[in-house]
Amino acid sequence: MNILSAIIVFENLHEVKRLFHWGPIIALTVIGMCSSMAILDSIIWYWPLDTTGGSINFIMLINWTVLILYNYFNAMFVGPGYIPLEWKPENQQDIMYLQFCRLCQGYKAPRSHHCRKCNRCVMKMDHHCPWINNCCGHLNHAYFTSFLLLAPLGCIHAALIFIMTMYTQLYDRISFGWSSVKIDMSAARHIHHPIMPFSIAAFAATLFALGLALGTTIAVGMLFFIQMKVILRNKTSIEAWIEEKAKDRIQYYQTGEDFIFPYDSGSRWKNFKQVFTWSGTPLGDGIEWPVHEKCNQYTLTIEQLKQKHDKRQRSVEYRVVEDYNGACCPLGKGLNTFFRTPCTEEPRIKLTKGETIFATRGTKWWMYGDKCFVILMFKIISLPKAGVQIRGWFPRRCVEKCHYDSANNSTNEEKKEQ
Repeated sequence: MNILSAIIVFENLHEVKRLFHWGPIIALTVIGMCSSMAILDSIIWYWPLDTTGGSINFIMLINWTVLILYNYFNAMFVGPGYIPLEWKPENQQDIMYLQFCRLCQGYKAPRSHHCRKCNRCVMKMDHHCPWINNCCGHLNHAYFTSFLLLAPLGCIHAALIFIMTMYTQLYDRISFGWSSVKIDMSAARHIHHPIMPFSIAAFAATLFALGLALGTTIAVGMLFFIQMKVILRNKTSIEAWIEEKAKDRIQYYQTGEDFIFPYDSGSRWKNFKQVFTWSGTPLGDGIEWPVHEKCNQYTLTIEQLKQKHDKRQRSVEYRVVEDYNGACCPLGKGLNTFFRTPCTEEPRIKLTKGETIFATRGTKWWMYGDKCFVILMFKIISLPKAGVQIRGWFPRRCVEKCHYDSANNSTNEEKKEQ
C-alpha cells in the first residue's frame, strides 16, 4: 500500500508540474487580471453591490470565472486519454493495418497519434495545446471546447464593464468637443460615492485589462469556431489534414478511389453528442469507434499507411554541405533563414557536413526531413537509433540535392506517365 500511495503521489505531482509552463502561466494570468479588474471596477466605480443590478452583475462575473477555470483545469488535468503501452489489437491479423510506435512499443490504435511533447500515443488526438500544456484529445475535447466558448463570453462581459467604467468616470472630466452630439448617460451612470477615486493608475489598469479582454475574445473565439467545425464533422484537426492529403494522393496518382471519411455519422447532432455528454465523459473507449456503413475500423489507418508509403517514395535525398547546430533561429545562416523560421513546435535537427538526409517537405528557406532513412536494395527503409527517429527542420542552404536522386525521380516520373 505504501508503494501504491507513493506512485499515486508521484503521478499527482507530475500533473501539477503542468502548471509550471509558459502556456498555463500566461493563460491563468490573463484570466485572473480580466476577472479581478472586472469585479473591482464593478463594485468600486461602476455598479456597486448595494443595488440589485450590481449584485446580479457581480454573481455573473463570479460565475464566468468559476466555469472558465473549471473547464480549463479539467482540460489540463483530465487529459486526452492515452493508448496503453505495448498495446496490440485483439485480432493479431489487424496488425497489418496499423502503424507501430517505437517509443510506446505498441501499435497506434485508430485515430491515435504519438505526441512528442507528452511522449505517449494519444487517443483521438486533435493537437498539443501549449496553453493547457497538454494534448487535446478524446477525454478532454469537450472540456477544452467549452473553455474556448466560455472564455470569450466572459471576456465580452468584462470588456463591457471596463468600457462603461471608464466612460462614466471620465464623462464629467473630459470634454471631447462634440457640440452637436449629446449622449444621455442617466440610465447608465450611477451616482454613488466610490470607495476610492478613479485615479490614473486605475484608468491605466482598466485600459490594459480591456485590451487583454478584447484580444482574448478574438483569438480564443476563432479557435472555438475552428474546433466546432471539426467536431460537427466528427473529425480532429489532424484527421482533416489526413483527408485533404488523401484527396491530393488520389488526384495525383489518378487511382479512381472514392475516399469516405469513416467517422462522420452524417448528422451534425449525432457527431456533437459523441463529444458532448451530460456526464462529461465522451462516448466510446478511445480505441473502437462507430464508422460509416461503407467503411471499417481501419479505413483511416490504411489511408495513413498509403500516405506514409507515398511520402517515402517521394522523399528527396540531400547531402549536408554546412554544419547546423539545431538552433531555432540561426544567426549565421542568413537573414531570411533567421526571420522566416517555421512557426511550429516541431523540432530542429543538427546537421554535420557529409551526412545524408531525406527531405519530405519544406519552404523556400527551410526543409523538413529524416536522418533515419537509408537506401537498401533500392528501397527506403527506416533504421531506429535507440528507438528514436531523428526528424525535424533544418535550413535549406545547409544541404544540396544529390544528382543521382534527381535521375531516379525522373525515371519514376517517366514510369508514372507510362
